[in-house]
Amino acid sequence: MPKRFRLTRRFPVAMTEDGYRRLKRFAGEAGLDEGEALSFLFEHFDSVTDKDNLVHRLRLFNSEIDDRKR
Repeated sequence: MPKRFRLTRRFPVAMTEDGYRRLKRFAGEAGLDEGEALSFLFEHFDSVTDKDNLVHRLRLFNSEIDDRKR
C-alpha cells in the first residue's frame, strides 16, 4: 500500500528569482505544485543529484553568495 502524501511542515523559504523560476518550471513539467516538487527533490535527494557535481556547484554558489546579496 502506498504511503499517504501529507504535507506536515511549513517553513518560510527565501529563494533567488532564478531558483524559484526553475522550481516552478520543474513543478509544472512534473505536474506538481511547488511544495510537492520540493518534497520530491528532498525525499530523493541522493538519487537525483550527482555528488561530484553538487560539491562543485555548491563551492561556486558559496563563493558568489556575498556578491549576490548586495
